[in-house]
Amino acid sequence: MSSAPPPPPRPHNPYAAPSARVQDVVSDDSLELAERVIRLGAYLLDTAVIAIPAILLAIVLPFAAGATAEGGTRAPGLGFTIGMTVFGLYALGVLVVNLIWLHRHGQTIGKRLLKVRIVRTSGERCGLLRIIFARYVPVGLLGAIPLVGWLVMLADPLLIFREDRRCLHDLIADTMVVKTT
Repeated sequence: MSSAPPPPPRPHNPYAAPSARVQDVVSDDSLELAERVIRLGAYLLDTAVIAIPAILLAIVLPFAAGATAEGGTRAPGLGFTIGMTVFGLYALGVLVVNLIWLHRHGQTIGKRLLKVRIVRTSGERCGLLRIIFARYVPVGLLGAIPLVGWLVMLADPLLIFREDRRCLHDLIADTMVVKTT
């Protein structure tokens, strides 16, 4: 039994479009699901990044508004306006950073600190539009339905106790949260 010789190499075509081997898919062997407690921690960190400054602002705002001992203010509304503007700019900044990191790395601030990221179930990088419009928006809209929305909002995180550790928003968007190095 003789084997056939390998085919001759293709001649070089200087007018052909450039080609390169690009591997955009990570092998499934290297993906390790993030633990439930780590995902909870990332969510709590993301919440704290917004909530702690908001609470501090709510405490400091009356003093910034010039509250007097009698309960009145020297410049009614000015401190509130300044405080809300500062908080609005801060919240916008956090949103921009999260969107940039979600687009580039599949991570929010909390996920980045705890070394986890969002990927497609195939291991590919998950695009920003999929993260926003398939992962966050559907569950948010379902949660806004009167009388039953609270059930969706309760079921979403509880589904993490499934064997594949995927919440409702992960199932809808075909994503999973994995550890990074």
